[in-house]
Amino acid sequence: MLHEVTFPSYNERDTVYGWVYVPAAEPVGIIQLVHGFGEHSRRYLHMIVKFMDAGFIVAADDHVGHGKTAVENDCWGDWGGKGVHTMMEDEYRLMQLVKEMYPDLPYCMFGHSMGSFIARDFIAKYGDELDAVCLCGTSGTFPGLAEGTAYLENLIAEGKGLESDPAVGGILMGWMFARCPEGVTLGNEWICDDPYVQNDHAKDPFDAFTKPTSNRSFLDFCKMIEVITGPEWAAKVPTDLPIMSIAGDQDPVGQFGQGVYEVSNWLWEAGCDVRTKLYSGYRHEIHNYDELKDEVEEDITDFFCEALLVNEYAEEDDEFEIVIED
Repeated sequence: MLHEVTFPSYNERDTVYGWVYVPAAEPVGIIQLVHGFGEHSRRYLHMIVKFMDAGFIVAADDHVGHGKTAVENDCWGDWGGKGVHTMMEDEYRLMQLVKEMYPDLPYCMFGHSMGSFIARDFIAKYGDELDAVCLCGTSGTFPGLAEGTAYLENLIAEGKGLESDPAVGGILMGWMFARCPEGVTLGNEWICDDPYVQNDHAKDPFDAFTKPTSNRSFLDFCKMIEVITGPEWAAKVPTDLPIMSIAGDQDPVGQFGQGVYEVSNWLWEAGCDVRTKLYSGYRHEIHNYDELKDEVEEDITDFFCEALLVNEYAEEDDEFEIVIED
């Protein structure tokens, strides 16, 4: 069963479009899927089906400035004027809506790339309302962030917030092509070294990645990274929330593994329950490599199922523990 849902955005301008995918079986829980920069939630249909096969209801929306939400509101590449937490608060509104539709079920969140940034912002405020979270392709200390932020602040001070400066993308993301020996033709080679994935991404009519992003929205992107960076952010995350962080070790967004471990270390040092896995030889979209996606989705599903089992039994028996045998 599929529900299409809408709700007013936190930006007080747009109507957000989302979908709730329901398996034809008794659900074991809910997974809210949070997509990344410039894309849309239906790029995850393979993953959504895998989650449903495991008994999960899946909820996902298209962020403001993205996908169907952008089409219906005529807001390609602009996220509105309410600031850095807009997408995070929209995800909270979606969660409230889905919980009203399907109450009393465990609730998990999966976020990829910018979706992982949104999820990190989310768990610092609403983490006690989740049962587990998976961060995919997340970033540590982001290269060029200070330079990009200063450049954008100058543009906005000049009254160019709603314009799109072509130099911004290069300042913030140009370094991501450093390990792309095939060169740059489509401009998205850093996501995956499979040319079919690259072409699918580049030619997707609901994909805003190749459409201009407004200067003010790029600044919100930078500010979002700022608020989820460092021990101060990790200290706000509930220590009893199970967290898994996964990425390819050739993913530039995760600084080729270094940034992924940096985030995990912030969380670990704050006392959080976090585990980390890197997939050797793979770039950013580990869930879209044909030879890898089943393994990635199985790892995520196993993590959520294990986390829900732990939470369920921990309430009844504090001494309960999982023993995994080969």
